[in-house]
Amino acid sequence: MLIVDDSIVARAVLRRILEGSGCDVIEAGDARAALDLLARERVNVILLDIEMPGQNGLAALPDILRAGQGARVLIVSSTSAPGAEASVRALALGAADTLVKPGAGVLAGRFAQLLAERVERLTEDHRPGAPAERAAPSLGTRRDAPRIVAIGASTGGIHSLGRLLGELGAACTAPILITQHLPASFMPYFAAQVAKLAGRPCLVAEDRMRLRGGQVYVAPGDGHLVCGPMTDGHVLRLDREKSASGCMPSVDPMFASVAACFGADAFAVMLSGMGRDGAAGAERIVKAGGTLVAQDQESSVVWGMPGAVVAAGLAQAVLPPEAIGRAIAHRFEGGR
Repeated sequence: MLIVDDSIVARAVLRRILEGSGCDVIEAGDARAALDLLARERVNVILLDIEMPGQNGLAALPDILRAGQGARVLIVSSTSAPGAEASVRALALGAADTLVKPGAGVLAGRFAQLLAERVERLTEDHRPGAPAERAAPSLGTRRDAPRIVAIGASTGGIHSLGRLLGELGAACTAPILITQHLPASFMPYFAAQVAKLAGRPCLVAEDRMRLRGGQVYVAPGDGHLVCGPMTDGHVLRLDREKSASGCMPSVDPMFASVAACFGADAFAVMLSGMGRDGAAGAERIVKAGGTLVAQDQESSVVWGMPGAVVAAGLAQAVLPPEAIGRAIAHRFEGGR
């Protein structure tokens, strides 16, 4: 495990917490030193501060991810508060998770517990033996282009979303629904980031908002995003009932409503995330005749949610995000 932080005090405290959890730790005082270490050492998790002299953590993140050769990056910074622009930018660039670093005098107690939990989460699913990428001929061509695309994601999902959306192209004219596990304070900036990544308008969903083609809608942090019929189309609704998974928002209600409204014309995607949220809704998609594709384990930060649908035999294909984006575009391009 690698700690990248310019504060000697912060590095010492982080080292003590991690070594207390049984981790082997190495340190770097800035991004350049981190890259030099990663050229010689292999680690599975990197704790990266944002505010450092020279190249800051966000600017260095793409190079650190490449040098880390699959290592998960946890941003630990005073600027990574929920809803902060730096947090969403870091997640979009490929960071696995973020954690607010408190003042030097309180780097213990609850923070130590949270840090140990985040590190365990990032290491428990970071194992060899990922199933091979699997595609299915049933993904189809233009004659069965989907009328809606629904995407569920959690930990690691923002970066995966960026990789998927970047492959869609203008041919994809279906509305896109996204449930990403994030608090409400993240949503305005998250929607703005998604709009840039997708090259199309993205809105934080509101109750009774009309569903329109070519638009992206993200679930608010305080409600499940579902859709329902109306006389001349479909409308979005916000459901605030407790979900079976305990998540708010939850992927299950979104998938279930999409299955009920669109049946075989639905294309559902399960991206990186911890737990099993979305597995029950995925079963509804498949039973209704829709298409369900899961992200592969190798490209996932945490292969909990996609792994659950794969283990249940529900996924028609298991692919990295770029390939999922191309598979969706393929449906709108006549299979060319």
